[in-house]
Amino acid sequence: MLVDDHALFARSLAIALEEYPEIEHFVIRQETGNLPDMVIRENIDIVLMDINLGKSDENDGLSTARSLLKAVPHLKIIMLTGYDLPVYRHEAKKAGVFGFLNKSITPDKLFDSILAVFQGHSCFPCDENGPVIEDLTSAEKNILRMIAAGKKRKDIAGELYISERTLSNHLQHIYEKLDVSSSAEAVAKAFQMGYIAPLH
Repeated sequence: MLVDDHALFARSLAIALEEYPEIEHFVIRQETGNLPDMVIRENIDIVLMDINLGKSDENDGLSTARSLLKAVPHLKIIMLTGYDLPVYRHEAKKAGVFGFLNKSITPDKLFDSILAVFQGHSCFPCDENGPVIEDLTSAEKNILRMIAAGKKRKDIAGELYISERTLSNHLQHIYEKLDVSSSAEAVAKAFQMGYIAPLH
């Protein structure tokens, strides 16, 4: 099953996968409502899921994957997305999905990955040369978002009911985790790695 809000991509993928007789059954879903019921009813082995499921869906692909795995624990999920960012890959692994692939993948490589996951292997090809992720806390992510929005340190401290010294300590931890030396670098790296969501 493919869960993706882009109808053209979904149809193109369906046509591409018709060439592989090993794939007996392929279902496309654009919405996430009643997904667990449909997975069980259609006897789905593997779900390919985008991270960005469009404005019509309040959940992103990662939170949908988490709730789907709670409902159907034996299911294997592969994130198939254009948002190929280190933080998303890290979150996907923590969620218990089996793979994380970029939508630019060729049909042959996608099929090989699907087959590998079906056989119980995981598939995170970008991890081989990607940076190691150290989790930012929700407070640290929030501070980064506020800095990215152009807020001054004094205002951020006031909004969070903390002293400017405490804010400086938070920023120092953020710099260490992201391996940067300024707030401008931290914001740039946060966008690059996916800590701050890309602007639609």
